[in-house]
Amino acid sequence: MTALPSRRAVAAGAAVLLAMPRLAVAATGDGARLRAALDALPKGGDPAAKLAALRGFDPTRLSVSSRLDLFAIRDGLMVDSEIMRRFAGVDPVKGYASASAADRPAYFALLLQRRLGAVDVPSARRRLAAERDLLLHRADLMLRRVGQGKGTTGARFTAMFADERWLYSDDDAGRDRAVADMNRALAARRTQVPQAFAAVPPWCLDVRAIRMSRTEELAGKAGYRALPAPGKSGAYYVDLKDIRRRPSWTLPSVVAHELLPGHMIQLPIEAAADPHPLRLEYTPAFAEGWGVYAEQLAAAEGAFADPMAELGHLHWLLFRVGRGLVDIAIHCDGWSVERARAQLVEWQGEPVYFAPFDTDLARIVAEPASRAAEALAWLAIADRAPRAVNARKAFHRDMLAGGRKRLTLP
Repeated sequence: MTALPSRRAVAAGAAVLLAMPRLAVAATGDGARLRAALDALPKGGDPAAKLAALRGFDPTRLSVSSRLDLFAIRDGLMVDSEIMRRFAGVDPVKGYASASAADRPAYFALLLQRRLGAVDVPSARRRLAAERDLLLHRADLMLRRVGQGKGTTGARFTAMFADERWLYSDDDAGRDRAVADMNRALAARRTQVPQAFAAVPPWCLDVRAIRMSRTEELAGKAGYRALPAPGKSGAYYVDLKDIRRRPSWTLPSVVAHELLPGHMIQLPIEAAADPHPLRLEYTPAFAEGWGVYAEQLAAAEGAFADPMAELGHLHWLLFRVGRGLVDIAIHCDGWSVERARAQLVEWQGEPVYFAPFDTDLARIVAEPASRAAEALAWLAIADRAPRAVNARKAFHRDMLAGGRKRLTLP
């Protein structure tokens, strides 16, 4: 499949994109022609015909963002073409769900490539399993450190979730305290951004955690973001309706993921690059992958030095890798939902706040390869990240420039 643009090619425009004074960049010249060609592609039809319409564009004459549009969409269309060729008899609307049980593992492999990039399922499984084993080992050591030495990792996490010492009161005072704790953690993350990023649009740092309105909480609204822009503050509106399920030690990772250095850096920079909507279709895992990587980046900068915060960090990562593994196991190995649920309970103990086990497993069944792609996007970014601070700054610049992109396992 088509490779990502070279590091040198991305870096050439990265510094400009990372300091954009506005949110949208109008394509000109060859970029405008490519945009028009992409807009003209029909919604359905033969992927080969769409690929033919994209021939003749010279990537070296395109901006970073337009180049990423071309590479990602062309790459995704090649996967679509392969799906159509190999599964010609499958209902094009129902897709994977209408494939035979024998065909589904192969179909899953192509869906994983469609959502992520060049990756094979055995390699994906090995990478996820290796990360799971590492996380379980780290969690065991940390749980022992805080006095939880017996039982499965999941059982010990369950005990920690029920410990009153770490729970907020179910009232306005408890919710205000939770948000205040998040904003204190955010202040520390804000000061650390220059250590990991050479240049970030200043408005990305103008963000905070905010309580939802009581009306939104009672309506069951999920947490949501308002992205920052020049002259406009950004915010993450935290879902605290069931606050007793949000121990204080689970929130520092939420700050790193949803605010800084996570989505509030990546998404505004992407908005400035104005990726074509078709690119978003073929790169759905990148944003979540960056958010999880941001948690690890915060950890490397000392965000979770407290043992309890470290436990929260590990629990969130076990959630990501666990759902990726059961995604593969259900669709490729024939696991039942019950077996997958029991395995998640053994690893995590308690579900993360926004993804109760039964709800999340229903989504995994209905959206094959989606959760595996998100976990693998995180690991693809993390595995490439250099350890040296200066090299890491350049890596982050290149990774974010132009918006989301397709990834491969190294």
